[in-house]
Amino acid sequence: MNYSDDFLKEMPKTDLHIHLDGSIRLESMIEMAKNAKIVLPSDSVEGLKEQVYKEKYANLGEYLRGFQYTCGVLRDMENLERAAYELAWDNINEGVSYIEPRFAPQLLMDPEKGIEMEEILTRVDDGLKRAQKEYNNSKPVKEDGLPPFHYGIICCAMRAFGPKGYSPYYTNLFSSLRYLKSSEVISLAALELAKASVKLRDTNGLPIVSIDLAGQEEGFPANNFKAAYEHVHKNFMHKTVHAGEAYGAESIFQAITECQADRIGHGYSLFMPERILDPAIKDKNTYIKNLASYIADRRTVIEVCLTSNMQTNPEIKTIKEHKFKDMLENRMAVSICTDNRLVSNTTVTNEFRLAVDNFEIPVKRLKDIVAYGFKKSFFPGSYVEKRQYAKNAMLYFDKIAKKHGVL
Repeated sequence: MNYSDDFLKEMPKTDLHIHLDGSIRLESMIEMAKNAKIVLPSDSVEGLKEQVYKEKYANLGEYLRGFQYTCGVLRDMENLERAAYELAWDNINEGVSYIEPRFAPQLLMDPEKGIEMEEILTRVDDGLKRAQKEYNNSKPVKEDGLPPFHYGIICCAMRAFGPKGYSPYYTNLFSSLRYLKSSEVISLAALELAKASVKLRDTNGLPIVSIDLAGQEEGFPANNFKAAYEHVHKNFMHKTVHAGEAYGAESIFQAITECQADRIGHGYSLFMPERILDPAIKDKNTYIKNLASYIADRRTVIEVCLTSNMQTNPEIKTIKEHKFKDMLENRMAVSICTDNRLVSNTTVTNEFRLAVDNFEIPVKRLKDIVAYGFKKSFFPGSYVEKRQYAKNAMLYFDKIAKKHGVL
């Protein structure tokens, strides 16, 4: 099946895995850096693309290097609100109806300057809400029947950080908890984030829909963060986990058993027995088969980020080698996502183009993938509201598909 660029852009879409701090407009970032008096490696778009935000990266470390600059500029609250506002419009302008931007508030906190979690999350919400109101009150939505724009915010806890070089908050935390092991400090930070997320949702009305666990998987297992995930679980908040991005299938197993994850971020290593390191797993192929079947049966959505996985896994020589093929063949529930619009130099439309050009995706399967994005979202309203929103989005998909001769 051939899908035109116009069809892929016009069809309703979601992005359930998008990092706010990895998705800033480069032109805006340069202006933000000047406002915040942050020195960048270059003061031009071309220079930053050449030195930091590249098409290809040597390894995960080089890929992550750019976040030190984005986090630096986002510690200015005006910049943060602007980034959220522009992110919403960047998605709206390519037909994305629903997003769940995620980021680590603790990376931006600076207690000595009075920059606390409440203000950070409020500013992000203010930027997203302003774009939402502008678009949802516009003619395309009010008169032409385009799906309205909605969003939820995901708060990321970090699997690993140290006393220096991460954020003022983390530095102060290590200084205050000098007699705890590093792993204990990291776990406590995650628990505080979990409690703050629930409280700010319930008392301030912020659309915080989930927590996430991001960062280095190896050496920082999910069960270190069980208390944080139990807290949000008991308070009816959704849960997603970065798992199987750069570690084996056992990391994914931990995410769904120890953290009760509703979705899995990346899940790339699910079908790679060579990445399983747990000596207790003797028959790796059977383990993978059983785990994949379990995830598929539960319809636990995998947030697939094709370009990002290509950039952070140098062993993938061509896109056709991506394990997305195995996910499709095993009937996994998947949603196409960007991960980082800036760092990966991509859009949701580009990711769908990459998928349909390189994998066998008939229109019925394409519609299923789009539907999972809406149905398995952590929509901030009631289930009844979410169900109606998803239904309307899929009716619009049919309309656009017929317009372009796909149905």
